[in-house]
Formats: sequence, structure tokens, C-alpha cells
Amino acid sequence: MDRSGPRWIFQHSNTIIGPTMNFQRQVSHTLDDEHRTNLDLLGRIEQAFARAPRSGASRDPELVRVAASFARHLEQDVHRHFDFEERELFTRLADAGEGDIAELLTEEHAAIRAVADEMLPLARAAAAGTLDDSGWNTLKVGALEMVERQVAHIQKETMALLPMLDDLLDDDTDRELAFAYAAA
Repeated sequence: MDRSGPRWIFQHSNTIIGPTMNFQRQVSHTLDDEHRTNLDLLGRIEQAFARAPRSGASRDPELVRVAASFARHLEQDVHRHFDFEERELFTRLADAGEGDIAELLTEEHAAIRAVADEMLPLARAAAAGTLDDSGWNTLKVGALEMVERQVAHIQKETMALLPMLDDLLDDDTDRELAFAYAAA
């Protein structure tokens, strides 16, 4: 991954998210930065779990560290991020006549939350060193599914949602939402 220049380009399979877009709103910038941070983590998760052995994964300190990062991501980021978007942004999109994209993203949130909720106990156990080989293999499959779903979802939000926010939000609303998200 080339991180030279002002912002790096993320590439996953055939998904490319280029340098930071020129968003006008604080909310768009904040969510874009969070997306890029999550993409970096998801890339590390994918690389680590794709090479994870079928047995003895709990003895690999790097895998245990990645599992701990994955658990933190599931605990702290997924629900907080999605709850904010659904509560504060998607309702505004629907009110502005963009309900179709809001509905699609909400459906994707539900699917990602379901995988996250299933994976969290496994990721916690892996981070604690108490997950057996069968659990590691289940975690591996689920983590790779989570990566695929989140990368595709982030791409949609980067290309559709974030640019719409520039047109949808006025300065005062943008400032209020940016503060609300930072405080959450």
C-alpha cells in the first residue's frame, strides 16, 4: 500500500479508494477518516486471518494481537458508527428524497451487525488465548466475511453517502452533527 503524498490509496481485491476526496462538511471528513482507518485495520485482519493455520492459531502472537484489534473494532466502532448514520444521517437523506440509498445502507448495516455480533465472542476469546482450533476456524471465516462486507459498504458510503452530505447539510447542522459524533 503506497502511503506517499497527502493521503494513501486503499486497494482490496478490485475495490480502490483513492486519496482523500475534497469534502466540504466536517461530518463527511470525519466519516471518511474513520472509513480509511477501518480499511487499514480490515486489510490487516484479512492478511492475518487468510494465512492463519487450521490448528495452533492461538500460539501465534501476531494473530492474537489482530484478534484483539478485531474485537475492539467490533465492540467500539461498528455499532457506534452505524447508529449515528442511521439516527442522524439516513433520516435526513430520506427526508430529502434519497430514501433508497438510506434503505440500502441500513440493510447492509443490519447484515454487518449480525456478523459482528456473532464474531465478537470469538474475537474476545481469541484475544484472551482461550479459543480452540474449531473456534479459530469459525472466527477466520467470519472475519473474512466481515472484511468483504465492510469494504464493499465503505466503498458505497464513500462514493454515495459522503458526497450527498455536502449538499444536504448546512453549516450549522454539520457543526452540530460533528460535535455530536465526536461526543458519542
